[in-house]
Amino acid sequence: MYVQGVSTRKMAKITEDMCGFAVSSSEVSRASATLDEQPSSWRSRRLESFPYVYLDSRYEKVRQAGAMISVAVLVAVGVSLSGHRDILGVSVELSEHEVHWRHFLSGLKDRGLHGVRLFISDAHEGLKAARNAVFPTVPWQRCQFHLQQNGQKYVPKQHMKDEVSGRIRAIFNAPNDAEAKRLLEIFQKDYEKSAPKLAEWAETALPEGLVIFLFPEEHREKIRTVNMLERINKEIRRRTRVASLFPNTASCLRLVSAVTMEISEDWQTDKKYLVIDK
Repeated sequence: MYVQGVSTRKMAKITEDMCGFAVSSSEVSRASATLDEQPSSWRSRRLESFPYVYLDSRYEKVRQAGAMISVAVLVAVGVSLSGHRDILGVSVELSEHEVHWRHFLSGLKDRGLHGVRLFISDAHEGLKAARNAVFPTVPWQRCQFHLQQNGQKYVPKQHMKDEVSGRIRAIFNAPNDAEAKRLLEIFQKDYEKSAPKLAEWAETALPEGLVIFLFPEEHREKIRTVNMLERINKEIRRRTRVASLFPNTASCLRLVSAVTMEISEDWQTDKKYLVIDK
């Protein structure tokens, strides 16, 4: 019940009605701690070749030293040579700073992760620096969805937003790299006077979203964003919002691990996410 997101208060009521005694929150915590061995083994399992790896994070509230803090839940998802998805690892860290992402990525590498052809993620500076340090030769695709959102910050007038969004989308949906770069050049010239900050941003940011053109056309739709991780974040949020505040990082990692293990197991029997040429 704990793993499925039932609150300790409701658990006490259920056990009282069904069994004639109420299970206290401390007893639930002690019982859930017995789950640690299996998730720990899963998080440390050996990895194989995963051509595509998606990286993302979310935040949860944890009590530490008597204060409430936000901790980063780091998640890595891979697509294997068989074309199936797998959750490669999860970690609860104090922040998304480089040192924490580097520790997470180094752990994946130490567990055998290899054959990565592309990383897909948002442009968090800590993640970028860590990825370059641990996997310096692997290309990176910046999430196009987050790029679209980021670009709106540089649009000076409300009535321009839809037009800018449509033109960025046209660049991303170009049939090939040459056409995408041609449309990007026109975009920069058209806005260099009316929206100079937008044009300046586009020159460096938008090319980071065009790396997919180096990869097979049939893969591009599924490697252009990290939206595939949406289900994971949705399920984590559904289970963790009941707790609202974890007593420590270990309890947060325990529940997140249980949720992601469940999703990962489901994926193993799903149809292939991609057909990958070995």
